[in-house]
Amino acid sequence: MKQLSIRTNSRFEMIDITRAVADAVKEENVVSGICYVFVPHTTAAVTINENADPDVPRDIIMELDKVIPFHDNYRHMEGNSAAHIKTSLIGSSEAVFVENGNLVLGTWQSLFFCEFDGPRTRKYMVKVIATD
Repeated sequence: MKQLSIRTNSRFEMIDITRAVADAVKEENVVSGICYVFVPHTTAAVTINENADPDVPRDIIMELDKVIPFHDNYRHMEGNSAAHIKTSLIGSSEAVFVENGNLVLGTWQSLFFCEFDGPRTRKYMVKVIATD
């Protein structure tokens, strides 16, 4: 397993981590397998979505903010309930096939680290399991 660090720059942000995950896969020399990406935080997540148009991540963040506003009648004293809820909806892990040593993603797909309570220094884990 490889642990990677990431520095987020704003409260809500989606950062493309595809290249870093692909590099971690290459380091493992796995030809065929599964790559797991896990975010060990309760206010950050990981997802797969389009990265060809930077408006897609912006739109996702905008719509999440409409559905789960930062300020509402939350009871959590720390003041970041919206971040916890968004993380639960998006999820803390993704699994991606590995073939010929490469991540198997669609033409427009990328892996995104989703920050919902930044800015912070975060971490995420990459585990590659060979299936041959």
